[in-house]
Amino acid sequence: MSLTQIKGVLFDLDGTLADTAPDLVQALNLSLQDVGIAPQPLEAMRYAASHGSFALVDAAIPNAADDLRIQVQQGLLAHYQRINGDHCELFTGIMALLDWLELTHVPFGVITNKPARFTRPLLRKLNLHLRMPVIISGDSTKHPKPHTAPMLLGAQQLGCAPSQILYLGDAERDLLAAKAAGMLGGVALWGYLGENDKPLQWPAHAYFVSPEQLHQTLIERLAC
Repeated sequence: MSLTQIKGVLFDLDGTLADTAPDLVQALNLSLQDVGIAPQPLEAMRYAASHGSFALVDAAIPNAADDLRIQVQQGLLAHYQRINGDHCELFTGIMALLDWLELTHVPFGVITNKPARFTRPLLRKLNLHLRMPVIISGDSTKHPKPHTAPMLLGAQQLGCAPSQILYLGDAERDLLAAKAAGMLGGVALWGYLGENDKPLQWPAHAYFVSPEQLHQTLIERLAC
């Protein structure tokens, strides 16, 4: 498979399309404060932001008892519902890339494991919801990534064969899902990769250090 055959582009949300960590970590810290635990610095927690609320809780309070984990996780979700999007921004270069995709009539969208109650309000705040024919959340299908269900639904809604879609993500499950669905997998190295992540071992077709590099690569490859 080659990048020259791309007819559509799909993105993971947290850590790929948008820098959601500031809101997620603030919600975590508000929940920690509720139970009398000291807050965590953003940079120390950023790597966990792609992996869901329990990953953030476990990064902040490893080996905590289950009842405390659940209490902090539920508090995190409640606070996040209120502050979702307050400090979130698209990664530098993403908006220019999306504008170019739109100009060249390459449809794009999001497949995320974030629940729809957070995904759609966030994309509205980012003024992207009307520009995307595909917004698949973690509860849009019976199974989230790395299952193929959200990927194949995304391909159907995008109107492209999976083999014509570039899917970008910053977590191993993103690339596993892309491979299983027959999509081209691209690793967003600008995302929330932790020290234990080994992206070169993920089943990817391409690696991008920045949205700007991705943009330039697509310009070059799609002109072929």
